[in-house]
Amino acid sequence: MIRHHPDENLLLEYASGSLARGPSLVVAAHVQMCADCRSHFHTLNNLGGSLLNGSPAQPLQANAFERLMQRINQTPDKVAEKGEDTPIGEQIDQDPVLEHLPRVLYQLLNRNPNRHWKSLTRNLQICRLKSGQNDYEVAFHRLRSGSGLPKHDHRGQEFALVLNGSFSDHRGIYGRGDFVLCEPGQVHKPIATQDMDCLCFSAVAAPVALTGISGLFLNPLISFCPG
Repeated sequence: MIRHHPDENLLLEYASGSLARGPSLVVAAHVQMCADCRSHFHTLNNLGGSLLNGSPAQPLQANAFERLMQRINQTPDKVAEKGEDTPIGEQIDQDPVLEHLPRVLYQLLNRNPNRHWKSLTRNLQICRLKSGQNDYEVAFHRLRSGSGLPKHDHRGQEFALVLNGSFSDHRGIYGRGDFVLCEPGQVHKPIATQDMDCLCFSAVAAPVALTGISGLFLNPLISFCPG
């Protein structure tokens, strides 16, 4: 059962198209996986349509059509909100943990044919993806079962979605389909549960900062690759 969801304001931003592309990918994937948020999203969409129908007509700018097409090309596919998982044809390293993903992530993988996993630590792997924007690092993170990440501080917003497995921190337990938002200044130490690896998809606005003495030496080495 999905227990953690985007709040009302975040869903409204997503429904209105005002949410940045990186976070929109995470919210779109969650909406596909979560029947409750999908229903709420459609309610917000219908409300927005009603408000537009009741608004007076406004003159269009000369380049309105070109701007609309550019926005469509940069927006996560709304077909993903039908709520169907799609098996991907090509798996990263033939990894069974990536057999079923929300459709919007399947489409993102298809746009990244040269993707690969990189080991950040003995227990953590990352697969960075290009998503057509320059403000957020968009990536899969795979945390080995039973292992944890070092305690760290967030220097920018992190939007994340658990796709497989689960992890826990001081705030609770997050399982498949759960949405996670970390604000700047929030410190936590995620630990994957023992039964299986934890796979997350995230959009991060800034690199994390390790706390303690180790951070003094390691933080300058932490890479950040928006795109």
